[in-house]
Amino acid sequence: MIVAIKPEQKWQLATWDDYVTLREDDRDRYKLFFDNQKLWVEMGAEGINHSKFGDLVAMILLVCATKFPDIKLSTFGGCQMEKNGKRAVAPDIVVYVGDDVPTWKAGQSRFIDLEQCRSPDLVGEISDTTLAIDLDEKKRMYAELGIAEYWVIDVKASRLFAFRLEEAGVYQQCEVSQVLPNLAIALLEQTMELLNTKTNTEAAIWFSQQI
Repeated sequence: MIVAIKPEQKWQLATWDDYVTLREDDRDRYKLFFDNQKLWVEMGAEGINHSKFGDLVAMILLVCATKFPDIKLSTFGGCQMEKNGKRAVAPDIVVYVGDDVPTWKAGQSRFIDLEQCRSPDLVGEISDTTLAIDLDEKKRMYAELGIAEYWVIDVKASRLFAFRLEEAGVYQQCEVSQVLPNLAIALLEQTMELLNTKTNTEAAIWFSQQI
């Protein structure tokens, strides 16, 4: 069993029981990833940049839902998702399109059970200090979970890496979202660049005017 978690981010050898113990620990807030008997722990609360970009993405999704009412969007950002005993992830951005989305009922797990629920259509990571792993190990994990589209937002460079899942089960970088209707990734990057001089609400308003 894991006795202590060091503040530096690194993969640790662990069992599924170790993961569950940390997941159920109410004393601290962890963002947890489990894969192939290894555990990745992201510690503590969000910083200013992470929160600012995260809220901007939420507003962008709201704008898209308003502009394209035929597309039904459900978001579960930060929710733990699991395949029992095998894999666990906790993306910053989680988007389901259409119906058949996870719902909670009394007596069930608080988390998204990917053995019982379908995978989301889009997930994303807001990378303030985790860019390397977000573009490597996490990208592989999300591909193996069959998630159609994956975003990595580099907050330091105001850059968005978008990937769509190919038939071979690997991600290829794309310039247009396949989940949100013909949404250009370049437009999202332009919106994020506005955070250098404007608030995230101002950036979201500008984005709404472009589409």
